[in-house]
Amino acid sequence: MEPISAVIITLNEERNIARCLQSLQGIADEIVVVDSGSTDQTQKICLQHGARLHQHTWENYSAQKNYANTLASHPWILSIDADEALSNTLRESIIHLKTNGLKPNTLYSFNRLTNYCGHWIHHCGWYPDPCTRLFHKETAHWDGIIHETLQHPPNIQRQHLTGDLLHYSYHSVADHLQRMTRYAPLNAQKAYAENKRPTFAGILLRTAWTFARTYLLKRGILDGTAGYTLCRMSALSTFLKYTILRELTKNT
Repeated sequence: MEPISAVIITLNEERNIARCLQSLQGIADEIVVVDSGSTDQTQKICLQHGARLHQHTWENYSAQKNYANTLASHPWILSIDADEALSNTLRESIIHLKTNGLKPNTLYSFNRLTNYCGHWIHHCGWYPDPCTRLFHKETAHWDGIIHETLQHPPNIQRQHLTGDLLHYSYHSVADHLQRMTRYAPLNAQKAYAENKRPTFAGILLRTAWTFARTYLLKRGILDGTAGYTLCRMSALSTFLKYTILRELTKNT
């Protein structure tokens, strides 16, 4: 079998990291964790599960992940977040792939299924959410300060694997709101750099459209109360982002 290095970046992930590491057993030939100064039990849990732990001062998501990739001993990288875990079906797909040989010049993707406040979300535009996370480290790298994306040559091949990457995103609405308020200014700054200049009416329309699109067109209504809450929060996120952006434009 071709060896795979699982690569994870962490910061105070004691709530999630054990589940993530356990799902990698029998899949990853090594687990590389780059921590940016956790003050909880994250580092201890990683060492207990046999991970190679490294410390690196936080820069941004892409820089942190790219640095972590350079520490991998094997050329094939399985990039996974601390709040994610491999489903049993996805584990079987990766084992089959390793047994039969990873193809050169190929990126491997799989669907991500998100758990929101204890409920699996199958609509709202959140599923299937295909993610490319298995790749040769010489053919791809991460780019983007806020929402990192995998950059690769245009002629590269792709293969989609069966099974879900389980994403335990928000444990509570309060958790969602806390992260939303942290990211809204960053998203506003990005929109400002892209020369977006919203009007007040435009903000209201964008907010209403976000809810209508996710709850009705993306069928969030089928996810019950969790889907309704998630769609409302998505609309609120849009409102915060563009309200902050409008303030930025007033001050320039």
